[in-house]
Amino acid sequence: MKSFRFIHTGDIHLDSPLKGLAGQQGAAAERIRTATRTAFENLISQAIEDEVDFVVIAGDLYDGDWRDYQTGLFFVKLMGRLAQANIPVFLLHGNHDAESQITRKLTLPTNVSVFPARRAETFRLPHLNVALHGQSFRQRDITDNLVPAYPSPIAGCFNIGVLHTSLGGMPGHAKYAPCAIEDLINKGYNYWALAHVHQAAILHERPHVVFCGNLQGRHIRESGPKGASLVTVEDGQVGEILPLHVDCVRWIHLPVPVEQCSALSDAIDRVRQGIEYAIERYAQGRLLACRIELTGRTGLHGELLASVDHLLAEAKAVALGLGEEVAWIERLVVATASLEAAASRKDALGDLQRIIESAGNDAELQARLATDLGDLVRKLPHDIRTDPDDAVLKAAIDGDIASLIAHGGAYLSARLSAEKV
Repeated sequence: MKSFRFIHTGDIHLDSPLKGLAGQQGAAAERIRTATRTAFENLISQAIEDEVDFVVIAGDLYDGDWRDYQTGLFFVKLMGRLAQANIPVFLLHGNHDAESQITRKLTLPTNVSVFPARRAETFRLPHLNVALHGQSFRQRDITDNLVPAYPSPIAGCFNIGVLHTSLGGMPGHAKYAPCAIEDLINKGYNYWALAHVHQAAILHERPHVVFCGNLQGRHIRESGPKGASLVTVEDGQVGEILPLHVDCVRWIHLPVPVEQCSALSDAIDRVRQGIEYAIERYAQGRLLACRIELTGRTGLHGELLASVDHLLAEAKAVALGLGEEVAWIERLVVATASLEAAASRKDALGDLQRIIESAGNDAELQARLATDLGDLVRKLPHDIRTDPDDAVLKAAIDGDIASLIAHGGAYLSARLSAEKV
C-alpha cells in the first residue's frame, strides 16, 4: 500500500461573525473580522506547499446560510487553487451548514466531492487504495447515530470515516449525531476524521479517532493555537499526526495578579508586563486577542472596581503602543477580592469563600462544594447567571471545581460583591 499524506480539517465557520467587535475600528479589528477567511487561505497554501494527496473537511465549512454569494465564491476560489495543484477535496456538511440551512448554491470545481445527506456514501482514490465514507447532515438537528448505516470497510483499502458528531456528549457541545467511541472503533475503519468539537484531540489509536479542532478561534472560549491535522500514512498505518496551526488571531485569557500593588499605577504596570509577556510567549507572530483578568486580594479592590473604564483604556493604550496589529484587548475584568475577610460574612459571598478556601485537594470537601454551588449560583441575578462569556461563572454552573479553586473564587466573589447578593 502506498504512503500518502492528507489534511483533516473542519469547523471552519467561514465568515462567522466574531464577538466583541461592535463599534471597534482599526487594523486589528479588521483582521479579527476576516480571521476565518485568512486561516482557511493559510490552510490551502499549506496543503499546496506540502503537496498533500487530498483534503478532508468534516463539517461546518460555513457558519450558516450565506448573507450573499461572496462566501461561496471565496470557497470556490480556494478550491480552484487546490484543483490546479491536483489535490482532491472531500467535503461533508455538519449542523451549521446542513442541507436545510444553506439556501444559496454554487457549482463547485470538479476536484470537490460532497458527501450526500440522504445516506452514507463512499468515495475512492484507487491510486492510493483509499476509501472515504461519510454522510452530510440533511438538517441541523441530527440526533440519530449515523455510524451503523456507514458502509462496511473495503478490503485492501485505507478506510476513512468522515463524521460530524458530538460523540458521546462532549462537554460544552450540543448533541449532534451522537455515538459511542466503541461504535467507531468496531466499524473496522483505519481513521475517523471527526469535527464539531472545537478542541483538537486524538481519542484513540489504531484505529485512530481524531477531532481536528476548529481552524480559527472566534472568541475567548476558543483560546490557544487553532488549526488542522496533517496525517501521514505509511504501509497502511497512520505514521504521525501533526498539528497545522494556521490561525491568524490567537485568543488568550490573561490573568494579572495585583495583590502586591499599592497604587493604581502599579496595577497598570502589571497589565503592561502581562501583555508583553503574553505576546512573547504565545503570539508566535499572530495578533493576540486578550481578555485581561485582574486577580488577587488587594486593598485596591474598590478602586479597581471603580476604574474599570480607565484600566481598559490603559490596557488598549499598551497594546497600541506595541504596534497596531500586535495585540487587541477584548475585555478587562476586575476579579480581585477585598483584603477584608470575606469568609466572615453571613451571606452567599461568605458561604462561597469559606467553601472554596477549605476545599483544596480534599475530595470530600470538593464534593460538598459541588452540591452547594447550585444553591449559591441561583442567588445571582438572572443577567449574571446567563452571561455566556463568564468562564468562572460557567465553571460554577457546571460544577467545575478545579476551575473555581484555580481562580481562588476571586472573580465570582467580586461579582457577588458587586451585586450585593
